[in-house]
Amino acid sequence: MPLVLAATTPGEPEIFASLQGEGPSQGRPCAFVRLSRCNLACQWCDTPYTWHFEGDDRPHRGGTTYDRAANQVTLSEEDAAARIAALGLERLVITGGEPLLQAPALARLLALLPGMTAEVETNGTAPPHPALDPLIAQYTVSPKLAHSGNPAELALIPERLRHWAAEPRAVFKFVVAELADVAEVLALAETYAIPRHRIWLMAEGIDPATLAARERWLAPLCLEHRLTLSKRLHIELYGDTRGT
Repeated sequence: MPLVLAATTPGEPEIFASLQGEGPSQGRPCAFVRLSRCNLACQWCDTPYTWHFEGDDRPHRGGTTYDRAANQVTLSEEDAAARIAALGLERLVITGGEPLLQAPALARLLALLPGMTAEVETNGTAPPHPALDPLIAQYTVSPKLAHSGNPAELALIPERLRHWAAEPRAVFKFVVAELADVAEVLALAETYAIPRHRIWLMAEGIDPATLAARERWLAPLCLEHRLTLSKRLHIELYGDTRGT
């Protein structure tokens, strides 16, 4: 099957160049490809146009549902690879939606991009795919906490969390909105033996003021618990916009 991508505008796939805004690669020039579809439904998701289509009654705080035809683009792996290569960058961030739902097609895509360093942003619920896994340099795993609104049995699968905790290429990026979320992160780190140096905490928010307010109380907690604070650099630079 071909790749199913998100769209920046109807018919235009969300493939772009930008600075990585989050996690350990923050600030690095990267090519990005944003895929459509997700197996979870975070109520604060900042890319609901990748999954919250008309007829989907899963809750999202924005309340908007999106026309699938206008917000999805299907591309062959060859077409997607050519667009990514034309950006002239050495690092590719594969994001979504949930990219690992399309792992076989991604493996074919990366086979067409030799020398590209690939980073996958995943919610951590899908297993690594045997064809794709050897082609990935970094997994940025973002397990969804209780405040996401997802049932724990769907979002926090023990077998998957144990795998990612033992995978040296995986870093963990947790979205945090309140103090209780930090306590949940610390409990998960203890339960699954996630090394503290591989945990990033990132404030939830889609505007600079909200992010700054939460980072003020989150920063000392990162220092206290030896965790790393992740900014949302792209929000500060470009706002909550597609293709950035």
